[in-house]
Amino acid sequence: MKFAQLSTFAAALLLSSAAMAEGGGDRTFEKMMAANGRSMELFVAKEQTRDPVVVNEKKDDKTKDL
Repeated sequence: MKFAQLSTFAAALLLSSAAMAEGGGDRTFEKMMAANGRSMELFVAKEQTRDPVVVNEKKDDKTKDL
């Protein structure tokens, strides 16, 4: 009976360690961050080629404050 309990305990430890093992989550996160960085670089490059948007802060008497 002790052997069965010991075997069950060892099997439980092996299964739990397999469940907690790294499943590539770090690599996936790294690839996601690299793709995000690349897309941000492309976005900034695209935005720099556009003409700047000019915002006029001058208000008339007819303009209401929100």
